[in-house]
Amino acid sequence: MSKTMDWTHLYSNEHKFSEAIVLTAEVVHGFKRGSKELGIPTANLSMEQLGAKGEALETGIYYGWTTLKGTRYETVVSVGWNPFYKNEKKTVEAHLIYSLDDFYGETITVELLGYLRQEANFNGLDELISCIQSDINLTKDRLIALQESRL
Repeated sequence: MSKTMDWTHLYSNEHKFSEAIVLTAEVVHGFKRGSKELGIPTANLSMEQLGAKGEALETGIYYGWTTLKGTRYETVVSVGWNPFYKNEKKTVEAHLIYSLDDFYGETITVELLGYLRQEANFNGLDELISCIQSDINLTKDRLIALQESRL
């Protein structure tokens, strides 16, 4: 288990969007690090299907909702090259904050409602996992706040 660290400094550019950015694509196989190495499974969206919209997205960490088979799930999304792993291609990876079986080949719709932070590099897996947990907690808080503001 990773130790808790303070990542507040990474969220200085956080903001919510006036209108959701909607992405729809098939879930494809990624690097298989999310589940195995990090314990945080992600759904990799087909960059081919996202096309120019996916390429135009600013890199960083976002929060929002994902719809899979008619059900909406809280979601934290990573867009970019994942500096810790030195990826050579840009990816859009959604972590649905709920335990699900694999859904490769399914088409999902991701609504990005806000931007949390820029991509960052880390000194080790413990730091990376700790920061992702911070992203998840902040995502939950932001989505609750958005729902409450609509009441």
